[in-house]
Amino acid sequence: MPAAARVLLADPAAVTVKDGHPLDSHSGLGLTAFYYALVLVVCGMLSANVISGQVDHTLGYTHNDMGPLRLHRPLIRATRVQTLAIAGTLMAGLSLLMGTLVMAGAVGLMGMDASHLPLLWLYSVCAIAVSGIGALTLLAVFGTPGMLVVTLVFIGMAVPTANATTPLQALPGFYRFLAEFEPLRQITGGIRAILYYDAQADAGLTRGWVMMAVGLALAALFGFGVLGWYDRKGLHRIPAETEPEKTAAPA
Repeated sequence: MPAAARVLLADPAAVTVKDGHPLDSHSGLGLTAFYYALVLVVCGMLSANVISGQVDHTLGYTHNDMGPLRLHRPLIRATRVQTLAIAGTLMAGLSLLMGTLVMAGAVGLMGMDASHLPLLWLYSVCAIAVSGIGALTLLAVFGTPGMLVVTLVFIGMAVPTANATTPLQALPGFYRFLAEFEPLRQITGGIRAILYYDAQADAGLTRGWVMMAVGLALAALFGFGVLGWYDRKGLHRIPAETEPEKTAAPA
């Protein structure tokens, strides 16, 4: 038997290790999708907080402190449903600017490797809009404690379940359950498909679009449904000092 044949028979299997989807050098070892998605969600949360405060100030429900100055506009009576509709519309408009700035900063300034830039921009804008409208809904329904609820939903319970830094299979069952609907996981999956998998639909992009649409629909139903009930019950947002004073009846 030839020597080459004897060597082949002695070790017939040759193992070659290579990346199935090699990443570019500026991909953060596969974590740019997670961090990019996290920035989108945080932008939505912060924008919602700012918009909520500014809408209340413009309608005259709250004061606005500008350094040593305290400004208070005349009260414009608006129902809770109308207030949420105004804030949601502003959030949709602001998301266009925020999505553009995030992509310009990540891709243009920091040099993050990215392709399908028009799709990435559109997905970024929609992710900020949905996150922001969801946060506005929670702020409108729960009031001041709503910011704590927003932080828990969009950050506290979302980061461990994003299927980015830790595989879902390594998480307890409770977190695997949360991962089925937590927004950060859905957004991260779509961003990952765009950045690493040539925007293939079955790589997580379809799930991302569908879950964002479902999240927006649920936020609208929950927000307008609860706030409509508040309005019908007469739970209006009128400060106490604007109520007409009751005068004593003459003796």
